[in-house]
Amino acid sequence: MINKRNLIKTSLFFTLFGISSFKNLFSENNSNYSKSKINKKVIAKTGQKIPSIGMGTWLTFDVGHNTKTILKRTEVLKKFFEYGGELIDSSPMYGTSERVIGKCLEKIDIPYKLFSATKVWTPNTWHGKKQIKNSFNLWKVNKFDLIQVHNLVNYEEHLENLYELKRSKVIDYIGITTSHGWRHEKTMDIMKRYNLDFVQFTYNIFDVEAEKYLLDLAYEKNISVIANRPFQGGSLFNYTSNKQLPVWAKKEGINNWASFFLKFIISHPAITCAIPATTNALHMEENMQSMYGFFPDKKFREKMKSYFKEL
Repeated sequence: MINKRNLIKTSLFFTLFGISSFKNLFSENNSNYSKSKINKKVIAKTGQKIPSIGMGTWLTFDVGHNTKTILKRTEVLKKFFEYGGELIDSSPMYGTSERVIGKCLEKIDIPYKLFSATKVWTPNTWHGKKQIKNSFNLWKVNKFDLIQVHNLVNYEEHLENLYELKRSKVIDYIGITTSHGWRHEKTMDIMKRYNLDFVQFTYNIFDVEAEKYLLDLAYEKNISVIANRPFQGGSLFNYTSNKQLPVWAKKEGINNWASFFLKFIISHPAITCAIPATTNALHMEENMQSMYGFFPDKKFREKMKSYFKEL
């Protein structure tokens, strides 16, 4: 039975945090994840909303030309879309991942909305333009939502080209990326000097260095943030092996460690989207469930961080 007072409080909460809708939130079946409950975040420069969980493709979609494996990745991608996912992140650095994405998209037999995000990764300016052209062909798209300069490589020249592509309406957004906690000072410098739409760096419950300055700067400059390595390449689960979720987390509908880690990330006000990667459709389901339902506030996030430190 739905408690009317709790329904009013929850409705107000979802309104304040910009979640797309709370219709059908209280289902008798807790496994019923309606798209109306998706937590979406606002792209700071335009107000466009995107789901707060995306999909990374580093290693996981680099499977060459193996038809059987591509079909398995298609099932993973289909699960992503079934739960309302949109943002897919890739790069020419990721081997055959972009080609595999294109093959999988061709095989998807359900309606979906794609927010396409790739990168340019080369010290050569001319080669960067060729990479971008190749990405269009591999993804089989006419327009990219976002292209980023991967790991800041030759960022001055690549950003100039990306600005031109944006003016030509070939892409909507531009950005830069780094990871593993590397080159944060350089990232900050570029964020201050360039008009960026997105920045991507590592942020998770273990790697919180970005809280010192990067997240605040992004919020101040209206730059949307994509959090990579949300599970620290999977190593976060080593800490939780054979460990039970805390009762206070379960009471809020956090039913697995993936959701615990992802909810911590996406509930930060400066984070727009987290991009976990997986080869397993069941793991994808766990990842996507984290952008539904309960949304941690600052106090709850600190509780999550303290609990993890004690593991």
